[in-house]
Parts: sequence; structure tokens; C-alpha cells
Amino acid sequence: MISVEGVTKRFGELTAVSDLSFQVDRGEVVGFLGPNGAGKTTTMRMLTGTLQPDGGRVLYDGKPIGDDLAAAKRRVGYLPESNPLYEDMLVCEYLEFTGRLRDLERERLRGAVRRAADRTGLKEVFYRPISEASKGFRQRIGLAAAILHEPEILVLDEPTEGLDPNQRVEIRRLINELGRERTVLLSTHVMQEVEATCSRLLIISQGRLVAAGTVSELLAGERDVSKYTVEAEGQGVAAALAALPGVDSHESEAVEGRVRVRLTVRGSEEMRPRIFQLARERNWTLWELHRERASLEDVFRDLTMESAAPATAESQPTEAQP
Repeated sequence: MISVEGVTKRFGELTAVSDLSFQVDRGEVVGFLGPNGAGKTTTMRMLTGTLQPDGGRVLYDGKPIGDDLAAAKRRVGYLPESNPLYEDMLVCEYLEFTGRLRDLERERLRGAVRRAADRTGLKEVFYRPISEASKGFRQRIGLAAAILHEPEILVLDEPTEGLDPNQRVEIRRLINELGRERTVLLSTHVMQEVEATCSRLLIISQGRLVAAGTVSELLAGERDVSKYTVEAEGQGVAAALAALPGVDSHESEAVEGRVRVRLTVRGSEEMRPRIFQLARERNWTLWELHRERASLEDVFRDLTMESAAPATAESQPTEAQP
């Protein structure tokens, strides 16, 4: 459905996206992840035709979208992170206005507005001004506008940003439903949403693809990484634990006269017996010792931390200009 082939986008001397390539198949819900400034929003704007790449190309069903940009835009629904809305309009007026912009014929327009409002749960605010709508309802309004013309492709940039946990669950449920009928590319920083909604992940850093695969595939790459939390009372706890074989990194903090140490350990060896033996030899009082497997958050951090840059492409003022 979507092919990105060697896409590059620059803003002056800043390269926001560099030789980026990936594919999204029809019917997939794909998570598009990366740290702030990685180039996610820039890429999404190129996918929707809002920005044009400086190099490479974006294709829908094998055809470059630049060949007929108007036709390509009719196939996609886009919810930007900022979710711009006309606050002086009623919700129903805004959706009708959006439908007219999408060239929906009069006989189709009213039915399309009703269907989109029903799917996104807007009955309560349908005849109210957008200015009176909560953050959760504003996100629903943005989603309704994005699906109004029944697009084949949905591009959602941080759709649950700023929502409370209950609102996140509702939007997540809606995205799951939409993903049964459409191809969805979803950008979010909330890893629980990724695991709950996405069939596959794309992770970028500094405008380049650094990993792709299912959640289980990416976690499998971290199967030899474990984390241990040790809380003990005694002398030289942090230094002695950090010196254990296989310890990749550690963090420590003082806790009520004790020290709590978090260890990242590479390798398949179970470290708890070794830690317990060390505590006995050093005559420590051991208050806590447990192990946890690497999480998706750990995978994300490992893949992006080293290449993370201080510059934020999304914050560049020129980016908003096609």
C-alpha cells in the first residue's frame, strides 16, 4: 500500500530525514516510533503529500504520489499532532466543512458526517461549539475529520497526546477498529499503545530507520538483556555490584540509609544467586532483589539513545512550510 524509497528532506542545513526506506502493507497497523527530533512528523507530512521530499519518492500501490497529488490525498486521512480545529464552529459545522473540502457530494455529505460522528462517539457534543469540547473530544473530532471521506490510509500523529488514561483507552479501541478496514500508520511515545494496537513497528533516529519488526521480534533481540534491582544496607554496595561480570550499566540511589542499585546485565546467566552470595560475603543486609526482562521501552532506548541528536527537526520553523 505505502512504499517509501530513499526519501530525504532538508530544511536549510538541517537534514530531517535521510535516505529513509520502508513499506507498509494493506491492512496493517504500523507503529512509527522515534525520539523527539527523529523526523517522524516530517516523514508523515511527506507521506500525506503536505511536504515534498528533496530526494527519493513516496508511492501508493506502486505509483508515486507526486504524479497525481490530488488523487493521492483523497486516499489518505491525516490527524496531525497539533490537530488544528476552528473553535468558533459547531462540531457538526466543522465536519460538514471538512467534507466539502474533501469534495463530498451533497447527498453523500450528511451521511458521511453522521457515520464519522457515530464511529468516534461525538453524539454528546455534535451540536456544541468546538471551543467547549474537552481535549478528548477534540481528538475525536480530529479523527472524525480524518475518516470522513472513508480513506484507505490513515496517518495518525500522537493521537492520544494529552489525554487521561480513560480517554487513551477509548481512542486506542477506536484505532483498533479502524485498523480492521484501513492501513494505519501511528506515531506515539506511549509504549502500551504500541503493544496494544500495532502489528509491526518502524523505529527511526536522526531521520534514519534503525529497526523494523513485530514487538516480539524486537524484544527477541534483547532476550540476553536483563535488569536487576538490588536494595541493600552495607559498605560499597553499588561499586561491588557494578563490578560483577556481565554488568553493562548501573544506577544507584540512597534510600533511608540503604542503597538501591539498578543493574543492566547482558548475557544469559541468572545473576540472583551470584548477587545473594556477594551480599552474604560482604555481610550486607539484603532488603530487595528482583529481576525483570527487557521491555519495549528498553529496546527503544537502546536503539535510539546513542544516535539521538539535540536538534529537533519538528521544532524547526521552516518545517511547517511545504
